[in-house]
Amino acid sequence: MDLKLTGLSRSGVAALGSAAALITGLAGEPPARGAVPAHAWPDIVPPRQPQLTVSERNRVLALPFLVERGWSYRQYQCLDRLWMRESSWNHRARNPWSGAYGIPQALPAGKMRTAGADWRTSPATQIKWGLGYIKSRYGTPCAAWGHSAATGWY
Repeated sequence: MDLKLTGLSRSGVAALGSAAALITGLAGEPPARGAVPAHAWPDIVPPRQPQLTVSERNRVLALPFLVERGWSYRQYQCLDRLWMRESSWNHRARNPWSGAYGIPQALPAGKMRTAGADWRTSPATQIKWGLGYIKSRYGTPCAAWGHSAATGWY
């Protein structure tokens, strides 16, 4: 049986090999309960998977919504610039001066209620509402970004 061992250090591979040697017939029956003492198993820590930040998760979440609208990657880049400036893609962002809230910085925040009851906590609901707002007010994210770049708001 060929095993590919990726993401392990040399010592991790050696430890894994030693542990596997204790088990008879890797492809067959597992060893009887208690046949391999617990102290014989090395402490193997799996490689860390990269964790996305809240901003990164929300940015990835937005992509299918733009595709549904038929908007290009260029439109996504404009949206990314716009919402990075507004909220850093944080779905809990609140402007302390105006009260604007969420990824699109809706003002008043309660307007997002039209997209779903979970508007306070759901990035997807906020993104859907924000894209609808952009479509109705500016036509495209690039037009919204152009307005924001010129005026400081959208």
